[in-house]
Amino acid sequence: MMSLTPITVEGHQVLAIEVKLPKTNLLVVSTSKGYIMCGALDIQLLNEKLADREIIAGRAVGVRNIEQLLEAPLESVTKAAEKLGIKAGMKGKDAIIRMI
Repeated sequence: MMSLTPITVEGHQVLAIEVKLPKTNLLVVSTSKGYIMCGALDIQLLNEKLADREIIAGRAVGVRNIEQLLEAPLESVTKAAEKLGIKAGMKGKDAIIRMI
């Protein structure tokens, strides 16, 4: 099952996406500029193989729902995200605000 839910982060509407798969869930919070995602996101792939796309993204590990994704510190971020001041260790919701 998949759900797309508009949510509010610091007064801004963004999109929460949850895909329920066997034994795991894929979690994403997205803006028009970028997104944060659960541990399934491959930051190295985005930085190396897709570098020309300058994808703004961050990865949090060990999260099980959208609320945890927003509160968790980002484990890694893309080079394009770093250009916006997004850094590893920053809370997911703080990164989302910089992506608005």
